Amino acid sequence: MSNLQITPKTKIYELLDAYPQLEEVLIELVPSFSKLKNPILRRTIARVTTLQQAAKVGEIEIEKIIKKFREIIGDENITGDFSDEKRETIVPLWFDSGRIVKTFDATETINKGGHPLDTVLREAKMLKHREIYELITPFYPAPLVEMMENKGYLVYSLKADNEQFKSYFTKKD
Repeated sequence: MSNLQITPKTKIYELLDAYPQLEEVLIELVPSFSKLKNPILRRTIARVTTLQQAAKVGEIEIEKIIKKFREIIGDENITGDFSDEKRETIVPLWFDSGRIVKTFDATETINKGGHPLDTVLREAKMLKHREIYELITPFYPAPLVEMMENKGYLVYSLKADNEQFKSYFTKKD
């Protein structure tokens, strides 16, 4: 038995390294994580994605994921506040589709095992005041969104009708 404590901040890679039997359960709970079977994605995305971010991607409560994993490994002591803010559902005042100056559909990049982070960072740096960058992905890009927020960008994400997610970034004033 591993000493890894399963919390919202646990990285997917560490979780699956310690408890490989949880991979299929994770995919069942968050189907978009079936991409983790791709070794490149497993080495990249899984190393930076936390369970809390996976819950956002799967639109599932973090408590449900942690409870299920802890039941399977025989550690059912659930403590702590796992509540998490939800993605913004109200269109923010700064958002105006007429201010989108660049769109990047990262679906192909992600499906080939790549990560759009470098492209997004490079292109978002070029934004001028009030300009908006649009990122299209096949799932909610929680780690990337969190990183952009930490770098001082305003972020708005929504699920599009075609099972894609659109995330918008602009520089804070």
